[in-house]
This record gives sequence, C-alpha cells and structure tokens, in this order.
Amino acid sequence: MNRKPTATTTSAVTSSSSVFGAPCWVSLMTRDLSAAQEFYGATMGWEFRRARLGEEFSVALEGGTPVAGIGALASALQVAVAWTPYFAVRDADQTAARIRERSGTVAVGPVGFVVGRGALAADRDGAVFGIWEGQLLSGWETWRAASPAWLRLRTRDAFESAIFYGEVFDWASDRPGSCDVEYEADEVVLRSAGLVVARLSSGALEAAPDPAIRPRWEVHFPVRDVDGCVAAARRHGGSVLHHDPGVQAALRDPDGGLFTVTARTLPE
Repeated sequence: MNRKPTATTTSAVTSSSSVFGAPCWVSLMTRDLSAAQEFYGATMGWEFRRARLGEEFSVALEGGTPVAGIGALASALQVAVAWTPYFAVRDADQTAARIRERSGTVAVGPVGFVVGRGALAADRDGAVFGIWEGQLLSGWETWRAASPAWLRLRTRDAFESAIFYGEVFDWASDRPGSCDVEYEADEVVLRSAGLVVARLSSGALEAAPDPAIRPRWEVHFPVRDVDGCVAAARRHGGSVLHHDPGVQAALRDPDGGLFTVTARTLPE
C-alpha cells in the first residue's frame, strides 16, 4: 500500500554555497510518484512527506530522518528513470559553463525552483549527476550526519574523472570549505569536512550492453537486512542484478531505477 506523507520537524536552512562541491542530496527521477512510493516503502521501509519543490516531489524518511528525494518528472523532462546525486554549487550558471567547457553535457537547466536552481548533467563518460544552487532541503544537516546514502562513481578512469569533477566543483582548491581529494590504491576518495562523501573507481565500460557496468554514479543505501530488501523488491515488481547474501545487492525498481543496498555493518 502507499505510505502517506508524515510531518517532520524543520531545521536551520543551509545554503549550497557553504558546502560547495560536496554531494548535498540524492534523488530518484521517476514517472509515477505513487508507484515509486509504494515500491520503496515496501522494499526500504521508507515513509514520505511532501517536499517544498512542488506536488510532484516527495522526501523519503527513515525513522523521521530524511533519506532521499523522489520526483515524478522523468517523462516531462525526457530523461531516463535514475537515481541521481546532486552536488552543491555557488553558481549554477557558472558550473554549467564549466561542465560544457570540459566536454561534459548539460541536459536540463539550470531550472529555477522556489528555493533554488538545479540542473542535470553528464560527465565526459556519460555518468549523470545534478547540481544545486540555493537552499538545501529542510533536514539536510540531519541527513549529512546520519549518512543514509553514499556514492560511488563507476567510471572508465577514476583519476581522469577526478580531474574533470575537480575543475568543475573546485575540489582540492585553496578556497575555504573545498572538498579534499585523496588517492587510495586504484580509487579516488572525496572528503568534505573530514567525512568520506564519495568514492571514484575505475573499470566501467562505456559501450557495455549492461547499463549496470557503464559509467554511472551508484547510490548505495545502508540497510539492516540486505536479504529482506531483496525479497521485498522481488515481491513488488523489482529485479536483482547482483546479490551477495547478507552483504550487498544491486537492485532495479519496476520503472528501471538502479540502486544498491549495503549492510550497515560494512566498513565505510
């Protein structure tokens, strides 16, 4: 059944300019908001409340804590159903220009909303991401502290991608508040205020017939019961791309959105 929106407490508003370059939200762009809420409510145990962005948007909650956004705009914007990370920026127009200058693509926007401006883009290898300028959604500080989602970029060459994103988002710059970049073995690790907020890994195949191994930003949700999520996803029309019992599973919702559930006990 559909989970009804619930009330939530408000928190101090944070601007994207204070955490520029860092992931500030994850959102599913889907076609049917009610169907998506039914699937993710059953699979992940989420409840939902309306977002300030309009009737076609909702915020998923776990135990009252914001987890992610869901927006029913995929058809209107003519974009694929997908989970997408958003990065905070000080100036959406300037960032969009930087993306284009470095051979990336800006597919939608920047578009104005009540509380800010956003755009959908893709890097040189086709991995899709979003940018956001303005107020972060209410409860963002709680979201960041709880870390209900984490990101991994599966890309052709992690170091080359780090250069692209570093130039776009001012990573590893001398500007106060800039994200730090570290190199660990064959990965690039992104930190914001000392916290690991994303990892970039090499090995994706641009022309792979399986979209799960093409360059893309993976959204991982830590859960208490990986196997329970897998079973619930199957019962409610989802499919399983990969399942390491008790540890991790790559899933696809009935509308095609890819996401990963990971055991909470795994190290960061």
